[in-house]
Amino acid sequence: MTTLYLMRHGETLFNVENRIQGWCDSPLTARGIAQGQAAAAWFARAGIGFDAAFCSTTERAADTLELVCDLPYRRVKGLREWGFGRFEGQPEILNPAIPYNDFFVPYGGEAETAVKKRVNDTVTALMVETTGESVLMVSHAGAIRNFLAQHADGAALEERLPNCGIVQFAYDAGNFTLQRIVDPATA
Repeated sequence: MTTLYLMRHGETLFNVENRIQGWCDSPLTARGIAQGQAAAAWFARAGIGFDAAFCSTTERAADTLELVCDLPYRRVKGLREWGFGRFEGQPEILNPAIPYNDFFVPYGGEAETAVKKRVNDTVTALMVETTGESVLMVSHAGAIRNFLAQHADGAALEERLPNCGIVQFAYDAGNFTLQRIVDPATA
């Protein structure tokens, strides 16, 4: 059995400005850096080290991962956030209510089914190819939410994952079992 720690990136400039941030990027804020450091401290207090580390291709995810561990890591496109097309960088008030379903498709974005498949296939493939007992993957709120939708009950989806929130799964032979969701800032 392997433990997967699927973690959201730290707070960014676009988070503060309430802008839609999918495949576009913005830098971590000072608070986002502190959140990454708090996550690193939480892992250290819990005695958790990693055998492998991955993140999405965004700087915000890579910068967060680098705050949490000093392992060599790989950037993986499949861990990216939902692609919002022409809504990227726009005010969050333009977001429709969840579930988004196919809302973004006419605007050059991704369908919900495509996001779920991409993230699930990517996480599963990375877990299959990785040896060791503990894996860190830094991704995004929407991507993680879509992964949770396939591997956890509805209660796990009720609240938005905070910046640097950690979702811990047990992984065994293609099966993911949710163990806990942690906010390192309050844990």
